[in-house]
Amino acid sequence: MIPIFGLIIGLVVGLAVPYSIPAGYSVYVAVVILTLLDSVLGGTVAVYQGRFDLKIFISGFFGNVAVALALAFIGEQMDVPLYLAAVFAFGNRLFDNFSTVRRLISAEHEKRKALKESQKAEKEN
Repeated sequence: MIPIFGLIIGLVVGLAVPYSIPAGYSVYVAVVILTLLDSVLGGTVAVYQGRFDLKIFISGFFGNVAVALALAFIGEQMDVPLYLAAVFAFGNRLFDNFSTVRRLISAEHEKRKALKESQKAEKEN
């Protein structure tokens, strides 16, 4: 849950600070934002599955940012929208990770509900 709270705080601060991004950098910023969202949701999945590793999270984030920015830069130099490859890849993973987080949270909620019901049944007997 901490990554999600961090994301929410970041969004609130980002919306509250009056700053506009120059048009020339908008592709790069969009790619970095998608990479960040993908990393946060991927980290959240790993936390719920009990396999989170901070080193993997950080190296994955910076590695993904580097590859995505390189694609965007090379594409811009060639006048080919290569950044779209990163947008599609991270967009797809973003939705996959979101659905996984949703399922894991639902399963955890059902587990807690069943535990409470079994504890209540034990108290009644």
